[in-house]
Amino acid sequence: MKTFEKVIPILKRNKLRIFVGLFLLIIIDLLQLYVPKIMQKAIDSLNIPGITPSFLIKPALLIVAIAVSIALIRFIWRILLIGNAWITDREIRQMYYEHLLLLSKNFFNKAKTGDLMAYAINDLNAVRMLIGFGFVILVDIVVFAIGAIIFMIKIDLKLTLLAIIPLPLLTLVIIVFGKKIHHRFRRVQKAFATLSGKVQESISGIRVVKAFVQEEAELEKVSRSAYEYVKENLSLVKIFGMFHPFLFLIISLSMGMVLLFGGKFAMTNQISMGEFVAFFSYLGMFVWPAIAVGWFVNLYQRGTASLKRINSIFEIEPEIVDENPDYSIKELKGNIEVKNLSFRYPPRDKEQKEENPLILNDISFSLEAGKTLAIVGKTGCGKTTIIDLITRIYNPPKNHIFIDGYEIYQIPLKTLRENIVTVPQEIFLFSDSIANNISLGKPDVDRKIIEDIAGKAQIYDDIIDFENGFDTIIGERGVTLSGGQKQRLAIARALLTDPNILILDDALSSVDTKTERQILQHLAEIRKNKTTIIIAHRISSIQHADKIIVIENGKVAESGNHSELLKKGKIYRNLYEKQQIEEKLK
Repeated sequence: MKTFEKVIPILKRNKLRIFVGLFLLIIIDLLQLYVPKIMQKAIDSLNIPGITPSFLIKPALLIVAIAVSIALIRFIWRILLIGNAWITDREIRQMYYEHLLLLSKNFFNKAKTGDLMAYAINDLNAVRMLIGFGFVILVDIVVFAIGAIIFMIKIDLKLTLLAIIPLPLLTLVIIVFGKKIHHRFRRVQKAFATLSGKVQESISGIRVVKAFVQEEAELEKVSRSAYEYVKENLSLVKIFGMFHPFLFLIISLSMGMVLLFGGKFAMTNQISMGEFVAFFSYLGMFVWPAIAVGWFVNLYQRGTASLKRINSIFEIEPEIVDENPDYSIKELKGNIEVKNLSFRYPPRDKEQKEENPLILNDISFSLEAGKTLAIVGKTGCGKTTIIDLITRIYNPPKNHIFIDGYEIYQIPLKTLRENIVTVPQEIFLFSDSIANNISLGKPDVDRKIIEDIAGKAQIYDDIIDFENGFDTIIGERGVTLSGGQKQRLAIARALLTDPNILILDDALSSVDTKTERQILQHLAEIRKNKTTIIIAHRISSIQHADKIIVIENGKVAESGNHSELLKKGKIYRNLYEKQQIEEKLK
């Protein structure tokens, strides 16, 4: 039952719909089982002397009435049971997405987007089919099998025993093929996930592919994945190609025996002609469960294989969680202190034996609330890692980071994230209007405020030049905008949120020097008495900072303000003079 532990609570919440739907389904099955009995009596009555054709009107009308009733009731149970399958699909999908939101950056560093999409689409479809039609087929199997066998025994026990002689072979066939279907369907789903990943990656990187004239090579990659998917599906088709013929062979043997011996019994008057016709009808109904067992096995194996794949994601525990937080902490002023912080990234997987190298080695610094801190250093020196630890994108070692005097694990994650906004190096924008992208943190804000903030982020003039202005829909990930426009849009989004702690992680790298200076001027006005951390490569971005730390080889090599660091004449001064020369040469 562990496989269904996420599904069962949802089914319990909708048990009334399920019970009513199954009850109506059983009524339909019982009505269908009664039809051959009507036919039996009608056929046997034909041998009664003096019978007239008008006698058949009543059974004919009764059969029509049953058919109409079945049609109406079938409509209702389909709404209830198939509708419930869609409700369950939606709730599992919601739970799946909510769980993904809880998982850490480390998980997404390893997971492939194509795999995660395959779970949410293909696997959930298989689960929905099991919950919807699986219920129906299972009830049909039970009701028709029991009902038909009872009516067959009432007609003739000996003929019933002859009819079911070949049927025990079905159990063996179902057991053998069921395991193979389960195994091969898992391979099919895995191949689909790989194909989804390749296609997603290829489409996302289509501009790079075209730029390097690699269309044929990329097509070959996708083609290989598509071929593997086809190959795994063909492997599954071969199993079904043997499975269903075996079922129909066994069923045909049973029907042949009934035709042979039942016909003989009818000719020798051991059973009436009406009973013979009814018996054959009931055998057909008994055959349906035999066929339905194959369908149910198919749905069950596919559904459980997919559920196990989805459960493998649910079983992954979030790394970043609240650990004995103080929920009375609602607001952060922004007094940050880092004490003797050392950090290395966690292993990528369980098989990794060697530890990753130290990224940060005994880092210490402090920042008063309302001040601006700048962090500079070479690429890969650990600047972004410091930010990831302060915002708990990764879990820092305990008792090394304090905000407003609270050890970081005391601060609830919700409070931490509400009070800190980061503009990262890689800007992500949604395929939505420019206004909605800016107002992401405050969706109900007035349009006038959005426009005002866009002006302070030096993006307003660019926006009004677009055909639809602030209502312009930008492409996926903001692909229709330049790098500088995306960065300025992200800065506007952050400024609108107006957090107590704002972090700009190289967020002005694609902006020209003049625009950068204007943004920083507005930033100084807006962020007065609020904490700001800036990571930058250009010295011009950080000269105004109250405090600057220089990171080298995972350590704080220098610390001070712009003037103090220039006087020291070391790393910071060398970096500043180098950039001054580069500016003059432009």
